[in-house]
Amino acid sequence: MENFTKLTGIAAPLPLINVDTDMLIPKQFLKTIKRTGLGVNLFHEMRYDDDGNEIADFVLNKPAYRNAEILVAGDNFGCGSSREHAPWALLDFGIRCVIAPGFADIFYNNCFKNGILPIALPQEEVDKLMDDAERGANATISVDLETQTISGPDGGEIKFEVDPFRKHCLLNGLDDIGLTLEKAASIDSFEAKAAQERPWV
Repeated sequence: MENFTKLTGIAAPLPLINVDTDMLIPKQFLKTIKRTGLGVNLFHEMRYDDDGNEIADFVLNKPAYRNAEILVAGDNFGCGSSREHAPWALLDFGIRCVIAPGFADIFYNNCFKNGILPIALPQEEVDKLMDDAERGANATISVDLETQTISGPDGGEIKFEVDPFRKHCLLNGLDDIGLTLEKAASIDSFEAKAAQERPWV
């Protein structure tokens, strides 16, 4: 998993509440178990018409936001079914950070496991960042995980909270497998000892 230290990028505004995982990645795209290739289908029903043509006024189809790496959204983001394809699709599109007043628990946890930083902030602070994001090409926001700060285009700074363990994992690019591999020496030692003591196993 790619580590997350500091991210400076375009922020796309999505002022919708209750964006569920089916909106993020509709069920017909859940057949794959690969984490790549889903970005093109992110927000599929909002990005494309019935003929597969882009809907010009959807935020991620606008030229200023095609390379967005940060999403500023409404409350209860990621609600609905617990599909891990939702953070996969965001990450494959290029989104590394989602800022909202609140998140659905399972989606929130899945973000950390896939290298995405979800940041929950009070509504008034999200409103400020939403206003920054609506500036289009000038909507550059910096997110510093080490200092737990967000800097807007005008130099204003917002502090955010994050669980220390999850912060450690993101800073070091550790998913569940990476955390296990940190204990590889101890695991190998245990296995060798067990093989000696119980060769019949």
